[in-house]
Amino acid sequence: MNVEQARFNMIEQQIRPWDVLDTSVLALLSAVRREDFIPAEHRAQAFMDLEIPLGNGRALLAPRVEARMVQDLNLSKRDSVLHIGAATGYVTALLAHKAQRVIGLEADATLAAQARTNLRNAMVNNAEIVQADGSAGFPGQAPYDAILLTGSVASVPQNLLDQLKTGGRLLAIVGQEPVMQATLFTRVNDAQFNSQVLFDTIAPRLAGFTEPSRFQF
Repeated sequence: MNVEQARFNMIEQQIRPWDVLDTSVLALLSAVRREDFIPAEHRAQAFMDLEIPLGNGRALLAPRVEARMVQDLNLSKRDSVLHIGAATGYVTALLAHKAQRVIGLEADATLAAQARTNLRNAMVNNAEIVQADGSAGFPGQAPYDAILLTGSVASVPQNLLDQLKTGGRLLAIVGQEPVMQATLFTRVNDAQFNSQVLFDTIAPRLAGFTEPSRFQF
């Protein structure tokens, strides 16, 4: 496989047509080697338009979804970011190149260890991985300019929104199959939050988040 040609095709045929047009994000996708964050048995799929299974119901999102979420957070080099569902660290690395610092939360111990190794090998020095249940966030380092959930939730817990600075953004994939929407929440003031639906997509659930009752009365 011609890796650089495959990377180019991923960007031009999958990511750019999905309204990822920020030139800094596109350049970042060329520079950060996605294949280095993919488990060896799936490395041949690194540039394909699909989710890559990681075991225990976890998966890396399709490249176009990852890229769109990084773009739509609209980060600056001054930003402090909380990344929930760090998995193998690829999106954490993308965020780290756009922000001042990133804390990645990963509930799975094996994935957290892989993410630390991958970030170290990629020489990403402004991100750390914490093994923790993402549903509680990481209040010890709050407030954050941005919070990203790479996975879906039935709803966004208020305790995560409360960890945003005023003007801060939280991006998550919210809903139930077959209808889920990437939704951007912005903190207006201490008590008010705005929300905006950005696009429709489907993603695996993040562990530890509350599910609505299945019982109907």
